[in-house]
Amino acid sequence: MTSSERVTSRRTVLTAFAAAAAAGTPLIGQLAAAAPAFAEDTEYASNTALYKDPSLVEGTAYSRRYRRHEKFDLKQGEKYDFPRTAILALHGGGIEIGTSELALGIAGYSPSDAAGAPVLPTTYDYWMFEGLLSGGNTALHVTSKNCDDHVALSLARSHLNVLSLHGCTFDQIKLPASEFPATGNRAVAVVGGLNPAFRTALVTEIKNAGFQAVDAYDPKYSSTLADFNGSHVTNPCNLTMLGKGAQIEMTTELRQSLFDDSSSRSARAATWNGEFVKFRDACRRAIATVEAGQPVL
Repeated sequence: MTSSERVTSRRTVLTAFAAAAAAGTPLIGQLAAAAPAFAEDTEYASNTALYKDPSLVEGTAYSRRYRRHEKFDLKQGEKYDFPRTAILALHGGGIEIGTSELALGIAGYSPSDAAGAPVLPTTYDYWMFEGLLSGGNTALHVTSKNCDDHVALSLARSHLNVLSLHGCTFDQIKLPASEFPATGNRAVAVVGGLNPAFRTALVTEIKNAGFQAVDAYDPKYSSTLADFNGSHVTNPCNLTMLGKGAQIEMTTELRQSLFDDSSSRSARAATWNGEFVKFRDACRRAIATVEAGQPVL
């Protein structure tokens, strides 16, 4: 298949998905012929390339949401806190399900009322990209190191820490079967990024909350987790003021467990459960631990 044919197949299928999403109707059989070619397609080279694709309409095919909290210091004799941590979900919505809802939760907001008042006393800045198609949202995936969204990069570069949330499958991460048998608990969090203190805090808190978690840099796992360790210097989790941050790759089973019904964006927003709260709070405790070592000077 030539490059131009791949682009055509992508646009054919994405246009059909977007039309179905806009109309609120299910897809029908005319996509069957296009789907095999589309599966061979390569992903967008950057967010800019995706945004420029005329077959995609923001608000129908995808959305971008962010929140920055106003902070200021007008008094000469006192010092005030400032946002030190941002939460990112680069592949939210239907791309890597559960990541955008969890980003909102960790940031201090309810996934069922993203535009409302915060539900937790401490809030964090956040940014997310969400796939809104009725199907085929994986076509909207942009590899983290190629993310060039201006708001996402601005948030990363203006914070000491970034926690970036991602989804994977259990089979992709190839953990040793002696510890993680395929027939056992497949809900696992893989913690990466170039900030070792942040990784340690996240693994510790996630485990203490009752979940399985591994450090992608642990020698026991590092050989098979190279693609999931968040090590690239242009990964937004590492484009912080410190040049290092953290990311969590969560298996499908882990993400599904955070909701009573994970089948759609609306279902996830309405059915986040006690497991969601436990995982959310574990991440927030890890952030608090890291920030405690970063006093405002």
